[in-house]
Amino acid sequence: MADKKIGTITHFFDKISVGIIKLDGKLKVGDKIKIAGGTTGFEQEISEIQLEHKSIPEGKKGQEVGVKVSEKVREGDIVYIL
Repeated sequence: MADKKIGTITHFFDKISVGIIKLDGKLKVGDKIKIAGGTTGFEQEISEIQLEHKSIPEGKKGQEVGVKVSEKVREGDIVYIL
């Protein structure tokens, strides 16, 4: 099954290792994602999603949410749901 694009990275906070994802669909805590770009490529499980500094159980299409990432991500990287 092909990976489904769920969003795009719009920002990365280096010190706290949080990526901001502009969502094209629904993303829930516990989902497995893959982040891929020119020099980025890793998979991880979503442990927490934040919207305006508050934890939420899921993000919806059109929202920009923050997620803790295990590696550096870059603006324009594509986020896939696995």
